[in-house]
This record gives sequence, C-alpha cells and structure tokens, in this order.
Amino acid sequence: MGMWKVPADLLARARFAISPMADVVEAIFALASPEEGRQRAFVAAHLDSFRQMLAEHPGRAALLAHSLRRGWVADFLGLPPTDTSMDFYDELALVEALGDARIRTDLREVATGPLPRMLNRPGVTTYATELLDWVWTRTLSTDWPRRERILRADIVSRTSRLASHGWAAVLHDLGRDREWIGNGELRINRYGLPTRMLDPDSQLFFVPVNGTGSMVGWDIPYRYALYYPVAGALASPDATVHDGLASLVGRNRAALLTALSDPASTTQLTVVTGLSLGTVGDHLKVLLGAGLVLRRRSGREVLYWRTALGDTLVAAAT
Repeated sequence: MGMWKVPADLLARARFAISPMADVVEAIFALASPEEGRQRAFVAAHLDSFRQMLAEHPGRAALLAHSLRRGWVADFLGLPPTDTSMDFYDELALVEALGDARIRTDLREVATGPLPRMLNRPGVTTYATELLDWVWTRTLSTDWPRRERILRADIVSRTSRLASHGWAAVLHDLGRDREWIGNGELRINRYGLPTRMLDPDSQLFFVPVNGTGSMVGWDIPYRYALYYPVAGALASPDATVHDGLASLVGRNRAALLTALSDPASTTQLTVVTGLSLGTVGDHLKVLLGAGLVLRRRSGREVLYWRTALGDTLVAAAT
C-alpha cells in the first residue's frame, strides 16, 4: 500500500486527532526494540519491568512477538480512532471489539511462520488488551497531561500552516517517505504495492505521536489514520539557544524567538521552552514592542511569529 488516492471531499474533511493509544503503541515499539534507540530515557526507566511482565505472561509475549516485523505492524495496533479526542479506554474498547478471529488474522499477515498454539486458542483479544493496558497504566498514564499538551501544540502549529499554505505544506514532514504527490495521491511508504482508493465517505485522521516513529493504520473500508512524530521543536524542548542571540535579548527571549520559525500560540511556546504561561506572555510583549514578532488571533488562540527583523537576528545567530 505505497499510495493512497484521497478524494478531494475526503481531504477537505480530514482531521487531526489526539490518540492516547497511538502513544501506547509507540511506547511498545520502543520497549520491544531498545537497540533502535527510540525514546532512550523512557526505555531506560521501563525496560526491566516491561521484560519482567512479558516473562510472567507468555500469552502477551507471544502476541507481541508476532505483532511486529521490520516495516510491518499488525493492523489492530494501528486501529484508527473514531473521533478527534478519545479516552484511552474508549480506544481500548475498539481493539476489544475486534475479537479473536480478526486479531488472529492480523497476526498471520505479519508473522513469518505459523502462529504458536496459544495464539490459536481463545483469548488472543485478552492478551492484546492486557498488553496495551499494562503499558498505559504502568508507563504513560501519569505523564499523559504533559504528553497531550505537546500533541495539541503540534496540531495548532500544523492547522495554522494549513490555513496559510495548504495541505501540501502540512503533509511534507509527517514522517519518512510521506509525500503529497498531487492529483489526490498521498505517498505513505516506498513499498511497491497497489494504490488504495479511499472511499469518499470514509474518515481520514492525522495523528501526532510522542516519539520518532511513524506508521499508517486502517479499519478498511471506512477509517484511515496517518501517525507521525510531533514537530522537532516540540519533541526537543531543550533545543540549543545560541549564546550570541541570548546575550543580545536574553536567554528566554532568545528561546522564544528561535521557536517561532512557524506561527505558534503561547500554549505551544510554554511546551517548547518550559517557561510558565505568564513568563512567556511577558517576554512576547517585549519582543512585540521591539518589532521582532507579530501576532494575530486564530479562533481561541493568539498566534505569534517572527518578523523579517526577527528572522534576521535568528539567522545571524545560527
């Protein structure tokens, strides 16, 4: 499935969505293949308990071992959300509703050989939901408010870009090998597979994920999702602030100015810089008065971006 043919009406109705389940699946990828170096701090904190859990629950371990193959993921792990902002347990219920036969079919499409006996017996759905629930409960749930703020900040940034530059600009950096070809064609990978024609009445979601991986998911024929890593500035809040610019305007204002390569709200900027909302507001007032940034309202948010003078200062520093 190297290409999706996306009807114009479907693209016009496409939406960004927040999915706790997508972060859970990305966490599973990182923990299952620590040698890939994804989310190093997260893996260091949870790898031992994750491996112990798998050792104590061979059914979950067998399901995981047959769910992932380099370049491929069992479809039930990429099941698209049904709305733009869902609770984890609502998404878990979608997986549970698939049932043993469907999940077993998904496993066979990924597995390189026959499934082990325990995966051919009743209970495969339970293995799947228990694995997902364990990762959510033990590793992500307490950190979810912070993670969700980062995801929402990414969406605000991309919807702002959508308004000014269109879908082609938004879709060009949604992961490796993703590209809006034009004429209704969206490249989702480089595999030489037939183009899939998406139904005009289906749903298409773009889902940011905290991590570095990207994938696509579907519940054919009416629900599709493209999962992508959050924007680099949001994913790396400790981005370098160059000393020259910091000496000129102050380190915090330099961080804000550097972060404003694209229009961003005060909420986004608090995520990127780690500063409080009040502090961000105070510094933006100074930058605005100095002619380094501009602002305008977009719905409930006020977006800020660099002026030509701001661009010049940042370019000179970098």
